Order: sequence, then C-alpha cells, then structure tokens
Amino acid sequence: MTKQWTKALDDSYAKLPALPKGATDFIVNIAPWLSLIFGVLSILVGVSAFGFLAVLSPFAAVSGAGAYAITGLLSSVVLLVEGVIMVVAFPSLKNRAVKGWNLLFWSLVLSVVSSVLSLNVYGVVQSVVGALIGYYFLYQMKSYYK
Repeated sequence: MTKQWTKALDDSYAKLPALPKGATDFIVNIAPWLSLIFGVLSILVGVSAFGFLAVLSPFAAVSGAGAYAITGLLSSVVLLVEGVIMVVAFPSLKNRAVKGWNLLFWSLVLSVVSSVLSLNVYGVVQSVVGALIGYYFLYQMKSYYK
C-alpha cells in the first residue's frame, strides 16, 4: 500500500536535486535516533494533551466548545499513534530495513492528519509544507533501505 501512496511523490521528487552523499549518509545514520527521540516526545505530548483535554472536555461541552474538545482528543490520539510508529521504526531504521522507511512515511502522513484534525488553517499549511520537506529527505534516504 505504501508503494501506491509514494509512487506519485517519487516521480515528483526524482526531478529535484539530490543531496550530497555525505549529507545523505549523515541523515541515514541519525534517522533512527531522531525517530526514537521524537517518537518518545510525541507519545509524552500526546498522553499529556489527551489527559488534559479529557479533564476539560465536560467544561468544553457546557461552554459550547465541544467540537473543539473532540477534535483535540482525536488529534491527541493521532499524535500518540504517530509517536508509537516512530518508536517502532527505530530498530528497522537501525538495520536499514525498508519497513523502517515505510513507518517514517506513515508517521509523516499522520502528522498531516493530526494537523487537519486540529482545525487550525495555519497549522495545516505548516504541516503540509513540513511534510513536503520531510518527504524530500525521506526520498533522499530511500535507496539506503532494502
């Protein structure tokens, strides 16, 4: 399924200039650790936000902001899933297995989904731009993963 999603992106990104080999090697070497660190941070933020929003949701419903509380809870759940995916990707990325690359791709997709659920236009635009840049780096790393 990942191949179907990445096919169009691969064709677009193939036309962009490649990073120097040294830069790509560096990114591939630190990617597992960045995935682990940001995965743990996403889990921590997702858990704390989920707990905070769950406590405030009755007050939000009374004040008429119930829809925002629900989208906040959904966004927190997606953030938790995204963090778990990044942590799970760590061993595959260390072993340079394509499974790790695929997991990073889906984490990037979930990042955009989380922003869309937040109902913040600026956040969505920022997330889409960040995902496009993130996919450029993922595309540069793709050949290292078998």
